Amino acid sequence: MKSISTGNNAPQINDDENFQHSLQEAVNQRRNFAIISHPDAGKTTLTEKLLLYGGAIQQAGAVKARGEQRKVTSDWMELEKQRGISITSTVLQFEYKDITVNLLDTPGHQDFSEDTYRTLAAADNAVMLEDAAKGLEPQTRKLFEVCRLRNIPIFTFINKMDRPGQEPLSLLDEIESELNLSTFAVNWPIGSGDLFRGVIQRDSRDVILFARGERGKQSIERRLKINDPKLSEFVEKELLEKAIEELDLLEAAGSALDLELVREGELTPVFFGSAMTNFGVRPFLDSFLDMAQGPVARNTTDGPVDPMRETFTGFVFKLQANMDPRHRDRVAFVRVCSGRFQKDMTVSHARSGKNIRLSRPQKIFAQDRSVVEDAYPGDVIGLNNPGMFAIGDTLYTGKHVEYEGIPCFSPEIFCWLRNPNPSAFKNFRKGVNELREEGAVQILYDTDQSKRDPILAAVGQLQLEVVQHRLENEYSVETIVDPMGYQVARWVKGGWTSLEQIGRIFNCKTVQDSWQRPVLLFKNQWNLNQLEQDHPSLELSAVAPVVSGVNPITL
Repeated sequence: MKSISTGNNAPQINDDENFQHSLQEAVNQRRNFAIISHPDAGKTTLTEKLLLYGGAIQQAGAVKARGEQRKVTSDWMELEKQRGISITSTVLQFEYKDITVNLLDTPGHQDFSEDTYRTLAAADNAVMLEDAAKGLEPQTRKLFEVCRLRNIPIFTFINKMDRPGQEPLSLLDEIESELNLSTFAVNWPIGSGDLFRGVIQRDSRDVILFARGERGKQSIERRLKINDPKLSEFVEKELLEKAIEELDLLEAAGSALDLELVREGELTPVFFGSAMTNFGVRPFLDSFLDMAQGPVARNTTDGPVDPMRETFTGFVFKLQANMDPRHRDRVAFVRVCSGRFQKDMTVSHARSGKNIRLSRPQKIFAQDRSVVEDAYPGDVIGLNNPGMFAIGDTLYTGKHVEYEGIPCFSPEIFCWLRNPNPSAFKNFRKGVNELREEGAVQILYDTDQSKRDPILAAVGQLQLEVVQHRLENEYSVETIVDPMGYQVARWVKGGWTSLEQIGRIFNCKTVQDSWQRPVLLFKNQWNLNQLEQDHPSLELSAVAPVVSGVNPITL
């Protein structure tokens, strides 16, 4: 586009330059991250406190409500409130110091790890939360590996310092030795448990004194210089001397802070605090936003797409049914990857080739939603989903682009899902199809078309309970689950053609997934090993192939 002259001698900035400038400014002001942890490490509590300090809520909730205590913002589903656990991931956007923060809250329970995997696909950074007493736990290790595969920068928050815990140096050593991840302590604790007195900020050598904040409200930080005589009134001499000695040891032998290594996922900044008492959350948020990377280029089938690409692109990483039970709605969560999204724009749907007008885009804040006029790379928007979108779908304007899909992982529990009430079949079918779409559980189908009962394929037992609970409460359908006795699933590379070439096979059951691809179910690993020995030419995969250009089958 040519520059527009108004008759004076000063050159005029053209529309393209204005757009690029505003896009660059918006990208620079975005930060996007997910929190990963083992159950009960305090993830939902930390999320609430970040929202509190970000001004997004006026009073933080708690996971298990008592009396007049508030429910947590991120746990909006009824079953989450009953169980006191996070079952589904959600998005929480807030403004803090001129930065637009997109916080992707994820389930901690291992039975919902696939929802977490999908959410991490939309994250630019990750916060790894550890319980100071327990250190690294199995689910944290699993999620860390997903972050490493995606080269996501990791920031570590060691929580519950006001309770008895491991030695801080041991916690750092565990991260370095078991995760092969260098550490840099941004602050350092003075004591722990009943003797926890605060932290030393490593850059300024200020001491932030520990004080239990009033429940649900922001705490007031008191800072003193490390050589201030008044410090002795609050911190015992031996505790302070030990903390300084450990900090000096880190200065001499520890890693230096290198933001390039942080953004390459090779070094993690470490923070100590106590989310429940509000201590250390604000300093963490301030430092995190300074160090975290903004929106980054995303891989497509034709190479990476830069956030500064002029045309809009994005991908669906999550579907959610019944966020508003009154309207039985379905929402597609879309991560904006490049350009500017605008309300009422028409986009291309890469999988189907159709053009779609996005007339009612939504800004999502847990269960609450409002109309969004525009969005930029790093943001997440909600789109009404009348059954058109699937997880992994790409939306774009301009030149065709298709982001790498989000794979499904191998389930370990398989059950027939039966509807004992034929008159409720319509609601049963609707519920199963919608829960399949959102990825609450994988659905498989018998190759015998006369068998109409779907097969629930789950990572953990709790997934099955959630599906039954939601079918009953959201679709008014009672169901029965019958275990099938299988423990291992493998997709057949090459599809039905490869399977037909080897003829009859034994000690497994052949079913199909929602995309009509063959899946073999085995009772145990031994049966799988035996089949691979008998048919070495048959290639099997524990991860479902990425879907492109086809539509799923429904019940």
